[in-house]
Amino acid sequence: MLIFAIIMKRFPHKLSQKMLLRQENDALRSLPDKILGVDFSSNDYLGFSKREESSANINNLLVNFGVTSLGATGSRLLTGNHSLYNEAEKRIASYHNAEAALLFNSGYDANIGFFSSVPQKGDLILYDELIHASIRDGIQMSLAKGYKFKHNDLKDLEEKLKRYTQNTSNNEIYVVTESVFSMDGDTPDLQLIANICLSYQAFFVVDEAHGLGVFGNQGKGLVHQLGLTSSVFAVIYTYGKAMGCHGAAIVCSNELKNYLINFARSFIYTTGLPPHSVASIIQAYLDLEKTSQIQNLRDNIDFFVSQILKLGLQDQFVKSESAIQSCIVTGNSEVKYIAGNFQKCGFDVKPILSPTVPQGQERLRFCLHSYNTQDEIMEVLKLLVTFAQKVK
Repeated sequence: MLIFAIIMKRFPHKLSQKMLLRQENDALRSLPDKILGVDFSSNDYLGFSKREESSANINNLLVNFGVTSLGATGSRLLTGNHSLYNEAEKRIASYHNAEAALLFNSGYDANIGFFSSVPQKGDLILYDELIHASIRDGIQMSLAKGYKFKHNDLKDLEEKLKRYTQNTSNNEIYVVTESVFSMDGDTPDLQLIANICLSYQAFFVVDEAHGLGVFGNQGKGLVHQLGLTSSVFAVIYTYGKAMGCHGAAIVCSNELKNYLINFARSFIYTTGLPPHSVASIIQAYLDLEKTSQIQNLRDNIDFFVSQILKLGLQDQFVKSESAIQSCIVTGNSEVKYIAGNFQKCGFDVKPILSPTVPQGQERLRFCLHSYNTQDEIMEVLKLLVTFAQKVK
């Protein structure tokens, strides 16, 4: 028993060294306590996670579909494919003017499933250098070769297409980007990328995690707003941001949906979402269709940007028209210091540290919401001016 106890107390030396390095760089992560203060940090852009009336509607959906189980009870290919899934996927596909939709347990699972199974050996994946970690992980699991292009640099994308496609006449090319980048809040020229993809017969894939509920008529996203639905091979929509619930969907053709059901391992080998989660997605779409909160959010984004200009802060912020507004504050210690002062003043503003972003690009990320007031926006930016002066 003593030998067993000694073994259990040991911790791998290499892991200890990695943790020590994080600590030395002031980059060690820990789980936060309960969030307090004015919300400038969550992805709940429209406040959907707090809609009390939606809870009753979700319960009614469960009753109407005769679903009483608390859990999915298995993978969707076994016992987990309850009737709400069919309703949700039909509604999602219709809402986004697509043939089909396939629900996954999260945006991470959707990206892992797609990129690990769709591109094949000999194929090429060209991805923006700031693409989300879930897409990078999926690409690493793929048999295809992946190459990054400079962030939102479409000249670099086209140069790489020319270079890497000379000897790939019998293989496919996939180009992937996000409609809104999660750390910068900026957007690529999706129309131009679609045109480039058409020229090179490449399959265009867009992650709309931070575009859904923010852009487009009825929050349908940037792909829909730009009229690119028919130009995109697959769009990934996630529901843990503006939709205020959980899960994700790949919106695509019927043919691609059937392929993913057969080959996407993160879909096949996992327990399905519980009925309540699927009902929450259906209700979120019903709410999205009729809400006035999208316009409130757009007004707050415009007001925030106008105040940045008024206070002369535009050179410190990444240019963005989305709900994500990022202020560059170099250094982990410095950005944590300012974020801590915000929290002491009753504003929940989170620091984004390296290595999540490159060293020297640490930042404060202000997430805007439909429920933030103009007074709160003015106050948080005035505090930013004060705190920033103290770390110069």
